[in-house]
Amino acid sequence: MKKVDTRLENNPIRIQTPLNKEVCLSLRAGDMVLLSGEVYTARDAAHRRMYDSLKKDLVLPIDLSTATLFYAAPSPAPPGRVIGSIGPTTSYRMDAFTPVFIEHGLKGMIGKGGRSPEVVKAIRRYKAVYFGAIGGIAALTARCVKKVELVAYEDLGPEAIRKLTVTDLPLVVINDSQGNDLYQSEQSKWRILSK
Repeated sequence: MKKVDTRLENNPIRIQTPLNKEVCLSLRAGDMVLLSGEVYTARDAAHRRMYDSLKKDLVLPIDLSTATLFYAAPSPAPPGRVIGSIGPTTSYRMDAFTPVFIEHGLKGMIGKGGRSPEVVKAIRRYKAVYFGAIGGIAALTARCVKKVELVAYEDLGPEAIRKLTVTDLPLVVINDSQGNDLYQSEQSKWRILSK
């Protein structure tokens, strides 16, 4: 009888920000996670500004060594809510900047889609982690957000950096600190099964 992989059927792992090396080392590609604590929204334009600031040795508006970046731009909050819909942005759009951020201490990233080989290499070298958020459920994801605070780059509108306080944000580990890639390993399994 063939052994069934039950890793994804296990209970989710509850983790808290700020992430540290030990937490990152404990996670494996495919782990389901419920993340609580503070995360920062940042997309293309905010990444470019932070990257340019690092190149000029300027102080960033956030401490990368304690930050988890969520590649998202929330919609305006409806009455009675702290935030509007918020879903993950395609992560490769940040890949040109990410290795430098990881070198400067960034441990966690949240988005959707695969990462470049350079980002995967930096994640492994510096013991970070990339989480996939669930696309298509932005209104439900917003329910995990308990507080929102504008931090920097207000002129970018929805793409400004915001600090979100989240509770039990559902995520899956895509790239772990060991160099594993959930997308690649699952594609390989399906290729074998389809033959």
